[in-house]
Amino acid sequence: MEAPHPRRVTRRSGSQVLPLELFFDLVFVLAITQCTALMAAQPTWAGLGRGLLVLAVLWWAWTAYAWLTSVIDPEADATRITMFAAMSAMLVASLCVPQAFGDLALAFAMAYAAVRVIQIVLFVLASPDDGDLRRSVTSLAASTTVAVALLVAASFLDGIAQGAMWVLAILFDVGGPFLFGSAGWRLVPGHFAERHSLILIIALGESIVAIGVGAEHVGIDAPVVAVAVLGVFLSAALWWLHFDVVALATERRLVAMVPGQAQNALARDAYSYLHLLLVAGIVLVALGLKTVIAHVADPLPIEVATALAGGVALYLVGHVMFRWRFARSINRERLGVAALLTALVPLSTSVPGWLALAAVAAVTWALVIYETTAWSDTRRLIRDEHGMPGQDAAVDSPSQNPADDPEV
Repeated sequence: MEAPHPRRVTRRSGSQVLPLELFFDLVFVLAITQCTALMAAQPTWAGLGRGLLVLAVLWWAWTAYAWLTSVIDPEADATRITMFAAMSAMLVASLCVPQAFGDLALAFAMAYAAVRVIQIVLFVLASPDDGDLRRSVTSLAASTTVAVALLVAASFLDGIAQGAMWVLAILFDVGGPFLFGSAGWRLVPGHFAERHSLILIIALGESIVAIGVGAEHVGIDAPVVAVAVLGVFLSAALWWLHFDVVALATERRLVAMVPGQAQNALARDAYSYLHLLLVAGIVLVALGLKTVIAHVADPLPIEVATALAGGVALYLVGHVMFRWRFARSINRERLGVAALLTALVPLSTSVPGWLALAAVAAVTWALVIYETTAWSDTRRLIRDEHGMPGQDAAVDSPSQNPADDPEV
């Protein structure tokens, strides 16, 4: 009987998300909250830009661990301790977010470096006999090293030069897996899709938290209650637009693919890359909600109006690109609503904040109602829990192709 490899920490069979992974994701809750707080403290174009740059860096750290836990066994004792160390480093990075472009810029860069080094070490331990994966990890280590070096260099700069260095760091970090290919990576597709669905719920939870934070310094009266309810319904609409059909159909399609480069590339593009647009849209909406509930009757500054209506528009554009990557077709309805919401931004600066929020919520729910009713038959087929295992229940239907469904 062959003895187990002493360094092997590969994942056990099964695609369910494990408790340690959910525990790890909780650190990202603070990261998202801190990004919203950074933008709320500096509600300017520069502040919004900084918040989104920090979010992009932290997102890439999180999604890197989503790939990692398709390979390693998170429940192995040694892996648990190492993941706790990664959580600690991510926590430190999150605590540094408010001053990530100021006094704590170097501390942020070093904490981020620790998060990524731990990930790469675990990847190396999980690939002792897998040459393809080891080569991919080596390429990842190279692009990560460049990105971290750029963030360290940025900590000694300020202004436009610092922002440009951050952009370069993100391009190197995020672009590494695209430039070096995806053939060598290993993927548990159902697990991978579920991890990204759960992180979207965490992000949506931040939009709910933002309502409570915004209400901390105002009295609880009828207008504040009304705005809070509107905020919850807007977040619910965003949830519906993804989880009613899109999450189900795309996960089944990813699972049904033959393992290999094409499946890996789809997972990278649709989840690692495009889900950042969804999360960024939600974070911008959270900023808008936090501001509206604190200033119910005041018109919104142009930056906050852009965050509120533009955040929903960005979320919808992310879904349009998501569908294009899966089905090579354009969701015209969502693209049109995104354009309409963008057009609402100037109006939102001349009416009370609650009215701007009501308009955004009404437009978003109109889209939900339209898609739910106009494509009810396809929706029913996709949501049918007795559909063909591992497939989109409507993929092979000659009369109802989800590629023609605006929800997918």
